[in-house]
Amino acid sequence: MSTKFFTNSEENTLIKKFEGVFTYNPNIQYFDALVGYFRASGYFRIRPFLNQVPNIRILVGINIDKMLADAQKSGLDFFSNHKRTKEDFIKEIQKDIAQANYDKDTENGILQFIDDIIQKKIQVKAHPEKKIHAKVYILRPEQFNEHTPATVITGSSNLTDAGLGGGNFYNYEFNVQLTEYPDVQFATAEFEKLWAESVDILPVDIQGIKKETYLNEETSTFELYIKLLTEYFDKNIDYDPDSIGDLPQNFKKLSYQIDAVNEGFNMLLKHNGFILADVVGLGKTVIAAMVAKKFLIQNGRDNTKILVVYPPAVEKNWKDTFKNFNIDKYTKFITNGSLEKILEPHQDYWKKEEYDLVIADEAHKFRNHKTGAFQNLQLICKSPRANQEGLIKGSQKKVILVSATPLNNRPDDIFYQIQMFQDARQSTLPMTNLTAFFSPLMEQYKSLKRFEELDVNKLRDIYGKIRKNVIEPITIRRTRTDLENIAEYKLDLIAQEINFPKVEPPKKVEYIMDEKLNQLFHKTVICLTDKAQLKYSRYQAIAGLNPEIQSKYYGNAETVSKSLAFIMKTQLIKRLESSFYAFKKSLSNFQQATDRMIEMFANDKIFIAPDTNINKLLDKGWSDEQIEEEIEKLSADNPKNQTFKKADFKPDFIENLENDSRLLKELVKNWNAIENDPKLDVFIEQLNKLFLDKKTNLEGKLVIFSESKDTVNYLAEALQNRGRKDVLVVSSKNRNQLYDTIVTNFDANWAEEKQVNNYSIIITTEVLAEGVNLHRSNVIIHYDTPWNSTKLMQRIGRVNRIGTKANAIYNYVFYPSAQGDSQIQLNKTAFMKIQAFHTAFGEDNQVFSTDEILDEVKLFSGTYKEEQDERLKFLYFLRNFRKNNKTWFDKIKKMPLKSRVGRSSTKINKPDLQNGTAAFLKTDKKFEFYWVDSNNQPREITPIEAFKIFEANQNEKNAELIPSHHDHVNNAIKHFETLEYELVQAQTDPEALGGVAQSAKKWLSGMINHPQLTEKQRDNIKKIINLIDIGKYTNLPSEIDKLQKKKVNLDTAILEIDQIAQKYSIDFSDAQKGQKRKVEKPVLIISESFE
Repeated sequence: MSTKFFTNSEENTLIKKFEGVFTYNPNIQYFDALVGYFRASGYFRIRPFLNQVPNIRILVGINIDKMLADAQKSGLDFFSNHKRTKEDFIKEIQKDIAQANYDKDTENGILQFIDDIIQKKIQVKAHPEKKIHAKVYILRPEQFNEHTPATVITGSSNLTDAGLGGGNFYNYEFNVQLTEYPDVQFATAEFEKLWAESVDILPVDIQGIKKETYLNEETSTFELYIKLLTEYFDKNIDYDPDSIGDLPQNFKKLSYQIDAVNEGFNMLLKHNGFILADVVGLGKTVIAAMVAKKFLIQNGRDNTKILVVYPPAVEKNWKDTFKNFNIDKYTKFITNGSLEKILEPHQDYWKKEEYDLVIADEAHKFRNHKTGAFQNLQLICKSPRANQEGLIKGSQKKVILVSATPLNNRPDDIFYQIQMFQDARQSTLPMTNLTAFFSPLMEQYKSLKRFEELDVNKLRDIYGKIRKNVIEPITIRRTRTDLENIAEYKLDLIAQEINFPKVEPPKKVEYIMDEKLNQLFHKTVICLTDKAQLKYSRYQAIAGLNPEIQSKYYGNAETVSKSLAFIMKTQLIKRLESSFYAFKKSLSNFQQATDRMIEMFANDKIFIAPDTNINKLLDKGWSDEQIEEEIEKLSADNPKNQTFKKADFKPDFIENLENDSRLLKELVKNWNAIENDPKLDVFIEQLNKLFLDKKTNLEGKLVIFSESKDTVNYLAEALQNRGRKDVLVVSSKNRNQLYDTIVTNFDANWAEEKQVNNYSIIITTEVLAEGVNLHRSNVIIHYDTPWNSTKLMQRIGRVNRIGTKANAIYNYVFYPSAQGDSQIQLNKTAFMKIQAFHTAFGEDNQVFSTDEILDEVKLFSGTYKEEQDERLKFLYFLRNFRKNNKTWFDKIKKMPLKSRVGRSSTKINKPDLQNGTAAFLKTDKKFEFYWVDSNNQPREITPIEAFKIFEANQNEKNAELIPSHHDHVNNAIKHFETLEYELVQAQTDPEALGGVAQSAKKWLSGMINHPQLTEKQRDNIKKIINLIDIGKYTNLPSEIDKLQKKKVNLDTAILEIDQIAQKYSIDFSDAQKGQKRKVEKPVLIISESFE
């Protein structure tokens, strides 16, 4: 059925109607359009039909409501304002150009529209009084009468791309086409009346549009470069030394600290926390105190409570610093091993919900989510703020994680640490679902460890992704190199009379074993590591029990036993690398423990008591009866403490024990026959010749670290036997008693008149790896290699500190021979962990191996650099430019989005950029830099790479845009949207929740409608499900899952759920699962192409 109506569906669109009318009515001389909205970006769609039409008039409505409102605010009657009408029209055109698709056709249409007005091809007017909603299009010949064909189309379609229809996106419209003379005549008369009342948009009015939009051809390459930096650095351009308030009398306002405070505070507001990871010696405690004070001022003193968590060794430093800043009265201080006092609660501490800001020092200690320390700290950090009367709103606490070494061993370390202030599946970071982001990276890391040869590039790739997407937005980290190379920071160092020593590359000290020792070493490693040989049965006793007894007393018996056996195996191997003395002692203890269990079998009384040390009781001479009596007492509180019979064990368990005993006896015998110690020999030989050489060792002080207390004592005894009386031995047992002796002999910051030289050599375990200065020494020896990269970093930090007189730090590492290394793979293990840290966080100096690849990472305002000082160089260049060119800077800052330039790759001597395009894209959540090569292939590039591409001098002349410019930019946008789509899909995938969380959620969901529940209990369960969904608490799903697996009755289950609700502060919880994230179309900030 024929109809005059059409709706823009299928081919029945307004643009098709225009095409038909113009095609079959060649005599049309007038095209009049009356529209509420006009989009220059849609003009190119109709322009081809208007080539032969001499009279084109467009009448546009403007926002009269706003003009009326402005008049009422001023208490004036509304009169038409021709100037304002023109301005509003021009602004609408500019807005349209800014929001239009970035493609060649649209751009040509916009330019054609501007040119047509200038050339008077079309006339445009805007009505100053009436709010026009009508959409009328009149197409008629010169001699229009009842005998000539003409058309009027009216309805809902505006003269926009979507209103015309037929493009990639179109509106549903309702229009009608009329051809009767009275209809066309009426429409024409109304148009003429409105046209006469309207304001001309003259060529002079329209000429300025190009200059005010991205079409401006006068934008220089240098201005675009400055625009890039201003968009990227944003608030961090500002430098306000007064923003941190007054400092204590003896403190100076240092620019690098002020920058850190302002950046950190912005991160607190945006992400609820940040990692303060400046390298050792740059005053992290002071910076944290400054941030705390700024938070206190901004939130209100009466509404702020602060908690500082720290290792015991640095307690005095934190308390003194906060007292100096006059914020100690608003603060509670607690050691990292006493957090349960806050959860109990305790009279000396506020309740966990009362804190507003939590600062955790040595935060890497909380990397393991299975420990009680992690769970306690997360409960404190994540429990909602009870007092929300402060000026900084929101129920979530703010958290500062302080650590020079936040990455320890694996990607998991960062994943769990940041969950102190980020929710695992609803984070504030670009990667909203951290669980989905980290899971594949954790698997890749595990698979890398299985290979004999470490693939460094793959390792760097894993940590590069973590760095870019997770670490950068929430981390402040600078190295000493930054402070040395940035002029403004360097002035701070000069003012404090600080010079940083150069840390020399690690020097290898190898020890070689003779043939006999080499063979024994090889045989020992095989015995310790081959599953067919030593089975570590003594440490797998609960796995040796019969299944029915296992299930009665011990959950996960196999897993727990394997873990204990692995720990023992690792300890023996580490002792073997540490010193032969330490290894012999550990081996002997292992043999004795194994034989004692065999004796228990002979007596038919096998003691398993996790709450006591059976070997210690036997060493004290306790009888079997006394031990059994003790275990009975313990079993009243913990049924895992039991006395078993031989019949309770699997038949092969005693056989494995006896086999272990035979192997251990043989090893003990063979090692006791070894009297030489090549490692000790090399150490003694090099002591005076190398380690204490006055040419390198400025004060003749030496620091020696070992993980083994036995090795420490062994070395000390060896030196004392050779007549040395200047050796200080420090372990956890005597550290506090010897503190004054340590600092007076080894701390360069100690007052000179109080410094003494009673000791030249300090030999210590890891107990001195933190919280003490040893920098009167500038030589450090790692007698054994710690299997923990953090400890290596911290060891170096003891001597590489502000205040040292030495110009260089020397770092010696003892390596096993190739034979040993091939078995133990110590080099591989340590290298892998150090490389992981370097790639993610950056570090000034090599610590372990001269083969390390140092990524000089700069985690400042979400940027990093791959060569020294680049990020800061650009920031301070921008700050100086603004300082010296304020008017020009303000003009550039207001430049419109989509600004672009063409450049000549030849003239700037960068031929590799020819026919390529760089683009900067942004959404509310993230930004991305792209390079699109001459083959139209887009790839993400780093901010530093982008800065280098856009960098230009003030004299550079623009070139023409290359023909493929628009295609390049749109390919970058498409690539960005594809990645965003994949990210959103991953975040909404139920599998991303994880199996344990899914199981817990399903069980709770099935319980929620049970009639026995009260409304309060039902509400609690809903809130717990919500907390699981967003990943608020790391271990909450596991707790629910364990409860489910206990298969308790409903009453018990409800009671335990009530206890869980109380533990996780459900009453205060207002956490909500966010809306499903949509794929955001990125905004094109700027771009440039190279001919």
